[in-house]
Amino acid sequence: MKKRPSWDEYFLGIAKLVSQRSTCLRRQVGAVIVKGTRMLSTGYNGAPAGLAHCEEVGCLREKLKIPSGERHELCRGLHAEENAIIQAACYGVSISGATIYVTHQPCCPCAKSLINAGIKKIIISAGYPDTLAKEMLDEAGIEIILKGE
Repeated sequence: MKKRPSWDEYFLGIAKLVSQRSTCLRRQVGAVIVKGTRMLSTGYNGAPAGLAHCEEVGCLREKLKIPSGERHELCRGLHAEENAIIQAACYGVSISGATIYVTHQPCCPCAKSLINAGIKKIIISAGYPDTLAKEMLDEAGIEIILKGE
């Protein structure tokens, strides 16, 4: 008999599937925002709608040899968490009090957005080298749970 996945396994699996749409050359990230057991929004990292993707024009961060976790503003792409928040906003879906499932720990800019969006819990399947993001999420009382790696 097939084992039914837990909700965390289920939503992290969906986040991993969503990450397959990513056009980032460095790291494919997917995110799913959930309230209870209902998906509210998804997002993956890539260029804004209608703009050329990094897989088409190259990666500025690679060209400049910027280490992972630094200088996030030097990227043409939006992060998965940002896109999930934006999609919810575009369709008038409240995500306050929700949980976000992300394939990687959020960076500092995404952590700040998640705090202000009212996200209460973050479940990740892999870490990310950004200690300030972790410190800010801890200070905001947002629980981060690592499931995987």
